[in-house]
Amino acid sequence: MPLDSFVTLGRSGLRISPYTLGAMTFGEDHGWGAPVAESEAMISEYLERGGNSIDTANIYTNGHSEKIIGDFLAARPGLRDRIVLGSKFFGNLFPGDPNGGGAGRKAVVAQAEESLRRLGTDYLDIYWLHNWDRGVPIDETLRALDDLVTAGKIRYVGLSDLPAWKAAEAQVVAHFRGWTPAIGMQLEYSLLERTSEGELIPMAAEHGLGVLPWSPLKSGWLSGKFARGTDTVDTRRGGLIGGPGEQDWRVIDVLHEVAAEAAVTPAAAALAWVAGRPGVTSVLIGARRLDQLKANLDAVDVELPPELRARLDAVSEPALNFPAVNNRDLAPALAFAGATVDGRRTTVPLRRDAGNVRY
Repeated sequence: MPLDSFVTLGRSGLRISPYTLGAMTFGEDHGWGAPVAESEAMISEYLERGGNSIDTANIYTNGHSEKIIGDFLAARPGLRDRIVLGSKFFGNLFPGDPNGGGAGRKAVVAQAEESLRRLGTDYLDIYWLHNWDRGVPIDETLRALDDLVTAGKIRYVGLSDLPAWKAAEAQVVAHFRGWTPAIGMQLEYSLLERTSEGELIPMAAEHGLGVLPWSPLKSGWLSGKFARGTDTVDTRRGGLIGGPGEQDWRVIDVLHEVAAEAAVTPAAAALAWVAGRPGVTSVLIGARRLDQLKANLDAVDVELPPELRARLDAVSEPALNFPAVNNRDLAPALAFAGATVDGRRTTVPLRRDAGNVRY
């Protein structure tokens, strides 16, 4: 699906590309990431291919990511209104200030103003709550966001990395109060992380939230650079979080096999798998180098044959305690009612006997 095959996000009229450019790597302030020139080259590459959706956050490289995007847009008059620009709030950039971050009204408004200043824009298309602030009532956060919509400083609201029950509560409260509801949900999702299929993704579908998966290559483990036998201990990533377990390696093994049969890179196969999952609107992709981004963007034209997709589905199937276990014994009854178990339709032969339906 080309980048200019725009899709609406959630229950809204906002149209975005099927792949969103993530800007977490813009800037070298944390000792890693892309320098300014490389970051700008990646923005140009993405836009020239037809993409229109860029995502950042106040906390990314201490605000430098937003500044890089803002400077890029300032040098190109008229471009700002042609793209969908989103940023996230929650991270505290002011150590020692208890209201410097989080989701309280004072913090929400201040963070919005600071992001707008760094981005050099009057408004954000999507303003994302970056995490759940356990110390703040969700209605306080939602009312503050609704006020920002009314003031014209943000257009839409998004949620990121909230538990399913809290996101559902937020949507119900917003609708009940007549405030602006969220239209999207950012969550981790990949062949190596499918637990969101248990509650988060079904919740998103029920509440009109388009899903934007982050880390679709699982921090690089699905990029093709690593295969069974690769020495991951000496890599920076392996040193920080350790290497994959045996089940992860089985998934990576099959990914390499599927990619070879489809004549694409493992990264392209992994991204295409995520992009084709139910509920997914736009996949967040990022890179530290232009060549990495180009390789990832090549995945937009990849469509895995059903048999290859099925192999990836099978080897990566998550162990979900809910609702799978609770509903498994009800499969025949649910199938008779036209429902599904874990999203998979169960076919049960029906026969009529003495006027009674049996299954």
